[in-house]
Amino acid sequence: MKKLSLIFVALFIVACGKKKKDLIVKANIEGLKKGTVYLKKAHDTILITVDSLVINGNSSFELSSDLESPEIFFLDLDKKSTEKDRIKFFADKGVIEINTTLKNFVFDAKIKGSKQQEILEEYQSMISKMNNRDLELIKEQFEAQKRGDTAKLNMLLKEANNSLKKKYLYTVNFALNHKDSEVAPYLALSEIYNAQVKYLDTINNSLTPQVKNSKYGKELEKFIKNIKENE
Repeated sequence: MKKLSLIFVALFIVACGKKKKDLIVKANIEGLKKGTVYLKKAHDTILITVDSLVINGNSSFELSSDLESPEIFFLDLDKKSTEKDRIKFFADKGVIEINTTLKNFVFDAKIKGSKQQEILEEYQSMISKMNNRDLELIKEQFEAQKRGDTAKLNMLLKEANNSLKKKYLYTVNFALNHKDSEVAPYLALSEIYNAQVKYLDTINNSLTPQVKNSKYGKELEKFIKNIKENE
């Protein structure tokens, strides 16, 4: 009996010693029978793997990671993949659910469990429409150039330039309207990092204290400081 009690105490201590991870990713990849899945995030300028799992017959799985504040993570099927082959999502503490297919791994991805992800998807939806128009403009410019239609070409070039300004202003306004979300400093750093510093400053100064103290909030503050020091 004494030995059993000691074993129970030892097991209890081991169980208590295991720190529960902040982020749990519950995923299902329809059609995946065998392979390795990777959970990654950016560290400095490179992607690092924070968790991985060998799949053998079960397409549902869990991955986990420590998480100080909401940030971008990636779900991947290849250790050396390119950006277009990874599922990018804005993770927060708690459980994130990702459902997709092996055939259309990125395109079919449905992500639930993060308010930041919902906000990011709202932004991406509008930007996607703007990008589609930009592709149409490139095609129209090429055709006008082939015809030698200088007037039409100049008009299209002007529209393209205005489109870029619109995207910058939309991003700034979107960030200001979501100053209580970590998405705001993330967009400033990833989408309009080369904008005039006054726009970045405006976003930075609008952030709530909690967001200012987040990973991307701190990075934005440091980024703006470096710009000003080198002006």
